[in-house]
Amino acid sequence: MSRASLFIAAALALLLAGCGSIGGPKTDVTVYSPATAVTVDPSWPKADWSVSVGVHAANAMLDSPRIAVRPRANEIQTYKGARWADNAPDLLQTALVEAFEDSGRVGSVTRFGGGSTRGDYGLWIEVRQFETVYQGDKPEAVIEVQARLVKLRGGGLVASKRFRHAVAGSTPEVDDIVAAFGQAMSDLGTDVVGWTLIEGRQHEASTLAK
Repeated sequence: MSRASLFIAAALALLLAGCGSIGGPKTDVTVYSPATAVTVDPSWPKADWSVSVGVHAANAMLDSPRIAVRPRANEIQTYKGARWADNAPDLLQTALVEAFEDSGRVGSVTRFGGGSTRGDYGLWIEVRQFETVYQGDKPEAVIEVQARLVKLRGGGLVASKRFRHAVAGSTPEVDDIVAAFGQAMSDLGTDVVGWTLIEGRQHEASTLAK
């Protein structure tokens, strides 16, 4: 091998060796996906119509897989070495779709997005809070959304309501905070499903009465 070839080979080896250290030491990341469940109220009406669920974030910080934490009122950070399995709005959309499915009370449910506008009704959810909030030294998983139920294909706004759920973490550890988020998402899903079914039934009844 020529001297030039030896020099090139040595330089390449050094470059490859250096690539592993770019950006500093590797940090292990734990990915979380909170378990959720809907609590069915026997008084909920059964609907033969369908609903399409769309969820979006009110700001860029929430449209992220990072787990947000607010240690003080005017400060927001994220947990190091932990993230959601998906962006917060997508996690919530999945939980809501599953809540409608598991309720057994609606004709069908779809995700809104990708050009799809299927469904008789659209449920649009704007996520305003999806973060750990400290009250003194006690952390709470806080989820706040603005929900709008609309009749698709020209029907307009049917109803709107703000929902907020805060569940205390049993400890400040991330695992316990994630469990609190799972409970908050479950409570939110139960409230949103019940509200949608009731508002949808009232709208259907008023439309038939005209």
